[in-house]
Amino acid sequence: MIIILMGVAGSGKTTIGTLLACELGWDFLDADDFHPASNLLKMGQNIPLTDSDRAGWLASLQTIIEERSRNGHSLVLACSALKKKYRDKLRINDYVRFVHLQGTFQQIKERLQKRAGHFMSAKMLASQFEILEEPADALIVDIGRTPLEIISIIRTGFNI
Repeated sequence: MIIILMGVAGSGKTTIGTLLACELGWDFLDADDFHPASNLLKMGQNIPLTDSDRAGWLASLQTIIEERSRNGHSLVLACSALKKKYRDKLRINDYVRFVHLQGTFQQIKERLQKRAGHFMSAKMLASQFEILEEPADALIVDIGRTPLEIISIIRTGFNI
C-alpha cells in the first residue's frame, strides 16, 4: 500500500507521515525533498508554483510510486497533492490511498507562523487554499486531533 498524506503546508504531513511510517515499519518520503531548486527558490520568494513548475516534480513522484508498487514495497508519502489532476497522476493503481489532513486557514496559519527554517511561509498559505480541490476519494482527518489519534484514524480507515 502507498499512503499519500495530502494537504496544504503546515497541515502536519511530515509529522504524521514520519510517525505513521515508523509505527508501520514502512519507508517515509517527503515530496518536498524532490522539488527542483528552481521550485524551492520560487516558494522561498513567496511565488506560488504553476502547474508547469510542478510537472517534473509530479513525474518524479509518480516514478517513485510506480517503483515501490512494482516491487511490493509499502510507503508513506507526504505530498500536498492539492489538485485532483495531481492526485490522478499519483494514483497509479488501487494500492495508492490518500489521506487529507484538513484544517482551517487560521489553524494552519498559526502553525506556519511558529515554524522556522522551512521554505514555505505563512504568506503562501492563501495561494494553497485557493487551488485546493477537496478530494472526494480520500480519508479526511481533522488536524485538530493529536498525532496519535490521527494515526489511529488512518490505521482504522485503511485496516492496517
